Amino acid sequence: MRSDNVKKGVEKAPHRSLFYALGFTKEELDRPLIGVVNAKSEIIPGHKHLGIIADAVKAGIRMAGGTPIEVPAIGVCDGISMNHEGMKYSLASRELIADSVETLAMAHGFDGLVLIPNCDKIVPGMLMAAARLDIPAIVMSGGPMLAGRLGDRALDLSSLFEAVGAIKAGTIDERELEELEQYACPGCGSCSGMYTANSMNCLSEAIGMALPGNGTIPAVYAERERLAKYAGMKIMELVERNITPSIIMTMEAFENALAVDMALGCSTNSALHLPAIAHELGMDLNLDIINEISSRVPNLCHLSPAGHHHIEDLYAAGGVPAVMKELTKKGLLHTDAMTVSGTLSDVIACAEVKDYDVIRPIDDPYSATGGIKVLRGNIAPDGAVVKQSAVAPEMLVHTGPARVFDSEDEAIAAIYDKKIQKGDVIIIRYEGPKGGPGMREMLSPTSAVAGMGLDKDVALITDGRFSGATRGASIGHVSPEAAEGGPIAAIREGDIIDIDIPNGKINARLSDDEIKGRLSEWHAPEPRIKKGYLARYAKLVTSGDKGAVLSD
Repeated sequence: MRSDNVKKGVEKAPHRSLFYALGFTKEELDRPLIGVVNAKSEIIPGHKHLGIIADAVKAGIRMAGGTPIEVPAIGVCDGISMNHEGMKYSLASRELIADSVETLAMAHGFDGLVLIPNCDKIVPGMLMAAARLDIPAIVMSGGPMLAGRLGDRALDLSSLFEAVGAIKAGTIDERELEELEQYACPGCGSCSGMYTANSMNCLSEAIGMALPGNGTIPAVYAERERLAKYAGMKIMELVERNITPSIIMTMEAFENALAVDMALGCSTNSALHLPAIAHELGMDLNLDIINEISSRVPNLCHLSPAGHHHIEDLYAAGGVPAVMKELTKKGLLHTDAMTVSGTLSDVIACAEVKDYDVIRPIDDPYSATGGIKVLRGNIAPDGAVVKQSAVAPEMLVHTGPARVFDSEDEAIAAIYDKKIQKGDVIIIRYEGPKGGPGMREMLSPTSAVAGMGLDKDVALITDGRFSGATRGASIGHVSPEAAEGGPIAAIREGDIIDIDIPNGKINARLSDDEIKGRLSEWHAPEPRIKKGYLARYAKLVTSGDKGAVLSD
């Protein structure tokens, strides 16, 4: 066992003494030591209850003959950090999480890991660490929040962001806004739509690193606690059989995850996180692979913000296994892929769709292609990403004048001041991984556009990124980014922009020579942040099309 490095032999007497100081018995030290990485905090609603999940995991480990040792992990609440300086730290925190899990596991000789995340960057950060360490590991998330209710109306976090735009437009008043505030987020759990957290928790199942139900059993259900006990028991089996993440997360597993991604209509942030996890395993999961899978996998679910269903509805309809079972009807998954529960065939053997209104039949999908589309053109030669399943049909092809802003804050001010007109294409640049730094999510401007009733008339293009709660023609991850001299830096106010999402094209009506000439006069801006973690991050981070990983 790896833990023998910290507990066996005469030389490890000092180490054992420290374990005894922690209250461990000799019998406990004779068993495998399992790190229980708990991201509990009192600032993230999705993490507030993770102590309950950790206790259940530890009970499962003990029942299966192991010794659980709980250790911490940080996390950022994307909703609370949104639209201010704090959002620069969200994506950047993913690397800190991966590094800290690596540090704790290697320093203390754990034999296996149960990873307890729930929200946006914590899930991929922990999966990156699992891939890097390649010791037996399993993901056990905290589960989704229930949708809020106000009368017969279902609410979620995006309801609030869009309500801000509505109050600016004068379509609701402050009393209505306050009422929405009180009821949109009813309790603990990851926010209830198919946003980044729930996307990655569902994809943890699809890629094989979590038990069935991980992505969809609501946080407040007792079934979530029971699943946590089973996860604790399962890690002991994985340790005994030495089944490591590299055995599970093969290229076939990533292709399965992408297929489920397309069927569910997951957050565009998955196009950052899946490549980053693959990178830790020495694999190249590029945007071309994402587009190829999107071209042949139909979109079966319209969960909020694309539609009115929430994660609790997906759970009741059969969850991720039911979606995967539907995809196998057209041979769209590698059913022999290994998971923590056995082969994928084992996982879906008893699965069934219980509500074809929530999970559409494979022969009657929302669209024949997947939820995410990669666009290329002279604005984004290395690619850009859009959640096409959340785009109104009339905006799938759009032409309009560029309205250019060099920060998210400038764009939001213009939207709220009603300076954006129908047909405009909002360009927000210098918000990429290096330029931001940190590639801020643009939920506030997109929600402002939607809240003011312009989401079927206005497009938005950025080298930053979007929240999974974003809807509309919102195109992010433009690569190369403006701070690196990408063509988006050459766009000027009034340039005509052509967007063709079905055909994967995004272009300015400019010649190559004109773009080249403008860029020859371009000068890199001064870094916005010159000290601390973000300054170091900006020096090392790669572009969005590479998953915004840190350079080696």
